[in-house]
Amino acid sequence: MKRPLWRLLWDSKREAAFDVVLVIGLHLLGRVLVVLFPMDTPPGAYAWVGGQWVNDVLMIGLNVALLARRRFPVMLMSVVAVLSIAQVLLIEFGPGPLLVINRTVDPWIPGLTPWVIYAVVVYTRGRTWRFFAWDLVSIVSLIAVRPWEQPGGDRIVNAIVWTILPAILGLYVGARRRLVGALRERAERAEHEQELLAEQARADERTRLATEMHDVVTHRVSLMVLQAGALGVAAKDPEIRQAAEELRTSGCQALEELRDLVGVLRRGSAEADNVPEVTPPTDVPDLTELIGQSEAVGVRVEFTVDGDPTMVSSAVGRTAYRVVQEALTNVHKHAFGSRVTVHVVYSDDRMRLVIRNSEPPVGAAADLAGSGSGSGLLGLQQRVELVGGTFHAGVGADGGFEVDVILPAYVPTGEAIVDE
Repeated sequence: MKRPLWRLLWDSKREAAFDVVLVIGLHLLGRVLVVLFPMDTPPGAYAWVGGQWVNDVLMIGLNVALLARRRFPVMLMSVVAVLSIAQVLLIEFGPGPLLVINRTVDPWIPGLTPWVIYAVVVYTRGRTWRFFAWDLVSIVSLIAVRPWEQPGGDRIVNAIVWTILPAILGLYVGARRRLVGALRERAERAEHEQELLAEQARADERTRLATEMHDVVTHRVSLMVLQAGALGVAAKDPEIRQAAEELRTSGCQALEELRDLVGVLRRGSAEADNVPEVTPPTDVPDLTELIGQSEAVGVRVEFTVDGDPTMVSSAVGRTAYRVVQEALTNVHKHAFGSRVTVHVVYSDDRMRLVIRNSEPPVGAAADLAGSGSGSGLLGLQQRVELVGGTFHAGVGADGGFEVDVILPAYVPTGEAIVDE
């Protein structure tokens, strides 16, 4: 993107507006002062340069150059110092003054000198440039005081007002800006440290939860799987052996899901320690089974897939399966008879699931609508966010309901559970 031209001189439009108004105001003030305080130097003193038009040109040029006081303060101060030295040499050893002055009391320096000194003290950056800037300020201040002439109270007071006071004000403003900048940097650093501490606390809590799930839940489930396997071997009744095998299979699936979940919980600490944890990618679980179950109970589902199915982490695949399962379950409970669409979109690094249902033709059955705990979508959202996805659920434009989930294609989990 092309940088605006005003950015060459200012950091914000507020600074630009302030400097433009300042320059216009100083130009008008100079005109008013010329009228209020007539010169005591005869007009003929400027005849050697053709009149006072040279002074007008120089003052207009300095007025315009004052717009660059924030970006080029040393250059502007150098111009003022050169004009001040030229004024002294021309008055003392030459044909006469170059700039319009009241010769007896005015400092022999340009009228914009106070604003230039203030700018060079406040905006100069770098030790070398600041040293050079203070040399220029000292030269201009010495010229304004003119110690080689007889002491004059009005001249010295004017010199102090035009040079010393702007420098002191610049020192104060510069120190205040540095203090504010240091405080802002300290606050930002403290905020960043607070975020790091909060992230560390979350990582520690995730690790603690993963450890407890591994030590307690998986141990109990593993015992159930072993006992179901033993029951299947010892039982003589075929129905009991079949039930035991189904129980063992469900327990193994639960262990697989717990392995993925614990791995995701431990992912934060593993990344912090730069420990690579890799799980082989798998196919997305077959969603047609869920679609068929819904159609078997009388809910027609339009299922579409866009893109090429990609290999995903097991945690992501199971999360996608649970999203569709929970969404269709909610349709059975609260919108039976509505039109349902399940749209899956695959891309290179993510997959998107959109489940929509229209407004149901009749109200939901009271026994089904009241059978849930009301926390299904909340738990689903937490599960989606746990693997780094985004979750949105709400009323659609047609009065129905929509669940829109975006999942990353791959989330490292690692072998988080040791075989019991």
